[in-house]
Amino acid sequence: MKKKIIRLKEKVQNEFKRIKTEHLVRNYMENNVLFLAFLLTCLFNSTILRFFTMHTLENYLALKPILADATILIIIGSFGYLLKPKNRFTYYFIFNIFFTLICMINSIYYTFYTSFASVSMLSLTQYITSVGDAVVENVLQLKDLVYLLAPVIMIMVHYKLKRKNYYKKIELKKERKKKTIKTLTVGACCAVLFTITLTSLDVTRFAKQWNREYIVMRFGIYIYQFNDVFTSLQPKINSLFGYDQAMKEFKEYYQEKEKEATNKYTNIFEGKNVLVIHAESMQSNLLSLQFNGEDVTPNLKRLASEGMYFSNFYSQVSVGTSSDTELTFTTSLMPTQSGTAFVSYFDRTFNAIPKLMSDKGYFTFSMHANNADFWNRRSMYEHLGYQKFYSKENYEVTKENTVGLGLSDKEFFKQSIPKLKEIDQNNEKWYGLMIMLSNHTPFSDVTKYGEYSVSMKASVTKEDGTVEALEYPYMEGTKLGNYFKSAHYADEALGQLFQELDSNGLLDNTVVLIYGDHDARLPKKEYNYMYNYNKETNEMYDKEDPNYKEYDSYQYELGRKVPFIIWTKDMKGTNLNMEVTDVMGMYDVEPTVGNMLGFYNEYQLGHDIFNIKDNNIVVFPTGNWVTNRVYYNSQKGEYLSLDGNAISEDDIKKNNEYSTKLLNVSNNIIVYDLIERYEEEKTLTYKEEK
Repeated sequence: MKKKIIRLKEKVQNEFKRIKTEHLVRNYMENNVLFLAFLLTCLFNSTILRFFTMHTLENYLALKPILADATILIIIGSFGYLLKPKNRFTYYFIFNIFFTLICMINSIYYTFYTSFASVSMLSLTQYITSVGDAVVENVLQLKDLVYLLAPVIMIMVHYKLKRKNYYKKIELKKERKKKTIKTLTVGACCAVLFTITLTSLDVTRFAKQWNREYIVMRFGIYIYQFNDVFTSLQPKINSLFGYDQAMKEFKEYYQEKEKEATNKYTNIFEGKNVLVIHAESMQSNLLSLQFNGEDVTPNLKRLASEGMYFSNFYSQVSVGTSSDTELTFTTSLMPTQSGTAFVSYFDRTFNAIPKLMSDKGYFTFSMHANNADFWNRRSMYEHLGYQKFYSKENYEVTKENTVGLGLSDKEFFKQSIPKLKEIDQNNEKWYGLMIMLSNHTPFSDVTKYGEYSVSMKASVTKEDGTVEALEYPYMEGTKLGNYFKSAHYADEALGQLFQELDSNGLLDNTVVLIYGDHDARLPKKEYNYMYNYNKETNEMYDKEDPNYKEYDSYQYELGRKVPFIIWTKDMKGTNLNMEVTDVMGMYDVEPTVGNMLGFYNEYQLGHDIFNIKDNNIVVFPTGNWVTNRVYYNSQKGEYLSLDGNAISEDDIKKNNEYSTKLLNVSNNIIVYDLIERYEEEKTLTYKEEK
């Protein structure tokens, strides 16, 4: 055995000597410059993308994604050798551009959504033009242009090779085939090496695809994107395969799920009119925020203090943002794993609040002074059960009354009052949704937001006894500062709306539900600046400064809470006037409000918060979840204790399994139209039994 090891050692040494003597490495590099330029530039882009997006030590030290990306690039690059030298640049350059776009698009997308892009969103590009300024102003950053270095380097290499007459070389077909096979072999070896490093958890999450950060961190951006193409085709494939298993899991899930019990809030609002206000981009932290002693959102703050305020409330949006919130609010289902329900699955059957209220004799409507086809609302609303949709075509929109993306909230509410009066006069009971718009990113219409100041004002007493007023820029001119001004404007509009509703008697028999649809979608560094502003230098405190306050990713995630308020004119001072601090998600609204209004959705995923209370868990589309005690990040596989106590591995495992099952069942309900099919199955069974 010892002799064999010695011989093997000698062979390896001799091989290295041969390589050194014959200059094989240098010769290879000189004869394969184009392939290596393609490989290294694309690999650089994919690595930089991960560094720009996922700021964790685990990601920085990860070799798996580099190996995965290299495998894809080597395999694709190997086929370039089948072409004659004069045609090779075109092949490599096209793929270089392709991979550059993948990295660049994902970099831009991650800035806005804190997730990676999906080709299923191509169907939504028609909506991007309506918020194009938001993308350019809030999302596109200098770092996103770094990826363009790859094609630039390729062009430089191309011209250098051209001067050296590389493209005039003649290679026999046999020689080109030999190079292809050798390179493919290297790619295959890399693929085998990568595969044996995978765990069962890696494979499971790769198949599910909804935890995109995890997949990119383990499989690299290129394998993720190719897998995403397949996943995005699932709606088409699923119509042929997988239905039986999906229906089986659906039945098992709801057989195990207990029906919501009645409680002291059952039917307390039955028969009342319902007005729902969709407050664009409103976050909960706005209610407690002041600048120079003036509240950012005094009206929302007042309504919260007078009504039932849910202060630990989370939106659960995915790429569909506002439309995802509408889906989850009205159906108690989660956003789909690919695409959006409003666009890709609008023709499904939903047990939505408007439909359930219509069954109780209510007239149901929605008001939004935007294009009726934005997020495909015109079509989706019919399936949610709205009887009337007042869209942009029902409002007078001019350049003068526009703020941000469309009709100003103040003008929207003003023009809606006559419509509400007519509805109230012609219907005994009504349920309506009003969608605000002015507080939509990019929060750049500052000249129309009013005089609200987000500077830092102070005064100093001089030696002669006079007092000098000082003003520090603070948040002025920042994106976050503009957001606060925008939110203040939207809050003023809300105050005017409630005055108008009250003066017209529209609040006398009405319960108002107000929710923030999602957070402002602004980067963490903006908040870091706010909490660490040094007025003396007009810059941030250095991390070493004792005044520096750490604002990490967990604080950022937990700070994305949105307000949810249930309010009536006579609620103040009653036992309903309270703050609910138990953690609650958007999918808990329908069960909670349904109990109060006297309807029940047997296919809801959430819970009546007053039944589940401290035991609630809010699941996010990423697979992350939060309870009263802990926030768990499934991408990082780590948690933050919210009560100072550790959580057991068994509890984490149980909640992860619950989250996975809930996300799968929700997705299957929508993709396979399971509610419609299950109801048909029940009807058929009933007829056969009779």
